[in-house]
Amino acid sequence: MIIRLCKTALVAMAALFFIIVVFGNVTDYQTNAVFVDHVLAMDTIFPDSTLKWRAITDPRVAAVAYWAIIAWEAAAAAILSVAAVRLAVASCDHQRFIAAKPLGILGLTFGLLLYGLGITIIGGEWFAMWHSKIWNGLDSAARFMLLDGLVLLALLMPEA
Repeated sequence: MIIRLCKTALVAMAALFFIIVVFGNVTDYQTNAVFVDHVLAMDTIFPDSTLKWRAITDPRVAAVAYWAIIAWEAAAAAILSVAAVRLAVASCDHQRFIAAKPLGILGLTFGLLLYGLGITIIGGEWFAMWHSKIWNGLDSAARFMLLDGLVLLALLMPEA
């Protein structure tokens, strides 16, 4: 049972992470809105880059993109929160615990998709965020992917 409780605690930790991220993005909206604006505008990438044709400078599009990110984070927070509760309730029963795991897997996959596809691939590569010394969230995205990935691997491990 201790292994199941540890897995439950890790899923709850991931849920708390996303809850805090959403809270921060909503209560301090402008800080990360500016970040998204600069990444999409590609205004701090290498000056001679031929990729600048990909830039999006319409502030309405940037706002929609940022709200989509916040909505995705909120979905991950909600899914992981429900998953943590379900895992906790089922922790005394091996079969019920196994049946509760897919929701946690879904929530963690949401997180990996956000930071892998959204930040690393779309932001980092398509919008060339890796060129920018100022508006570059790739290190943070890697840390968040590591967190979600390790929890996902732990959750996927079979219980004895």
